[in-house]
Amino acid sequence: MASSSRVFGNYCRTLMAAAKTSTTTTPLPTTTATATATSTVKGRYKGILKPQPISPALGKFVGATEISRTGAIKKVWDYIKTNNLQNPANKKEINCDDKLKTIFAGKDKVGFLEIAKLLSNHFQKAS
Repeated sequence: MASSSRVFGNYCRTLMAAAKTSTTTTPLPTTTATATATSTVKGRYKGILKPQPISPALGKFVGATEISRTGAIKKVWDYIKTNNLQNPANKKEINCDDKLKTIFAGKDKVGFLEIAKLLSNHFQKAS
């Protein structure tokens, strides 16, 4: 095996020595999926974080005329959790009460993966 001094000359030893004696560390910027997802361009939200006009039925449920898709799903899940509407035997299933039936097309039971699909009907399509 070739020694590092043959390949890199004396530069490698200098760099390695500097790295060993260096005690100051600069913190790396923390980037997470939520930090990049919530980033805005000139103060405007984009994609699923952008508030959009919603249907009157969903507006009555959330209490607003505009909301982001993620905000609407959060409100629905908060309602489901506070009213204990999740099926205890099958946690993937939501038992809809009268208020949820208005936004979930009158269904008695909804799978939790269907929630985003059923809510997408209440948002205006981008033109």
